[in-house]
Amino acid sequence: MACRGAQSPYLSPAVPFQGFIQGGLRDGLKIIINGHVPSFGENRFHVNLQKGSSGDDVAFHFNPRFRDGLVVCNTKQNGCWGPEERKMNIPFSRGSAFELCILVQSSGFNVNVNGNFFTQYSHRVPFHLVDTIAVAGDVQLSYVNFEHPAGQNVASAPPVTQIFIRKEFSVPNQRYPSPAISASAYPHPNTAYPLPYFTSISGGLFPSKSIIISGTVSPNANSFYINLRSGNDIAFHLNPRLYENSVVRNTQMYNSWGMEERSLPGTMPFARGRSFQVWILCETHCLKVAVDGQHLFEYKHRLTNLPGINNLEVGGDVQLNHVHT
Repeated sequence: MACRGAQSPYLSPAVPFQGFIQGGLRDGLKIIINGHVPSFGENRFHVNLQKGSSGDDVAFHFNPRFRDGLVVCNTKQNGCWGPEERKMNIPFSRGSAFELCILVQSSGFNVNVNGNFFTQYSHRVPFHLVDTIAVAGDVQLSYVNFEHPAGQNVASAPPVTQIFIRKEFSVPNQRYPSPAISASAYPHPNTAYPLPYFTSISGGLFPSKSIIISGTVSPNANSFYINLRSGNDIAFHLNPRLYENSVVRNTQMYNSWGMEERSLPGTMPFARGRSFQVWILCETHCLKVAVDGQHLFEYKHRLTNLPGINNLEVGGDVQLNHVHT
């Protein structure tokens, strides 16, 4: 069964941040936090998975401490902290971006940082009571995203009552906050992204799946492209054409292109020499695309086998700085 009512991501929320977790924690839910640690500032930050907004009941407290070179994990019940679990070899660096992934499992929280396993934290309280994520301290956030296992239905989740005001993909033509980490946060070319760039999309597309591409348009650019591929077919072709001042969308099946889509709600969002962040959010019937935090358009699925759309391709007159699939 397709996942319905999937929660939209929080895009570039201000810190301190509290956000509602639609439907609470469930086995298999993955919480992905992408951010940046400033070069100077305080000596710590934390991510809390908690019940409500008071902070008195925290199922999982994840607290990197730079001065001590370690990460403290803990649980708070009725305002009282339990015994700390300390993990050495802190996986975060000042002045660097990071991706923190927390996977909810029946036995505990599985934590990965920058794609590498870091720790497993056993549950001390029932995790299904958690309905809020809170982040505070010396950190900037680019996004907080929620990925549900393919086939999980969250349609029965309670209505979302936001703890802070946010604008999301489900409201077209709204202005989003500018990303805390724009492509300009990466001043040097990243040798990990040679062009044309190809990478797999683990598990393919499914509702709530997000793909984020940050880069810089070349100073003398004519065009570049972002393709979501299914075998030899291109399920979604995003083609900013600087020489035409247009953004073309299309699908190619059996080596034949379909009807182009070009309409935009406003001005061309890409410019020569300018950094950008493209956010592609998969929903049941369409892809929703935002550029630099602003909803740009929806693209109805023409290839409906979403799990089969499992490769990303980027090429043309562009420099890639960060890719999240």
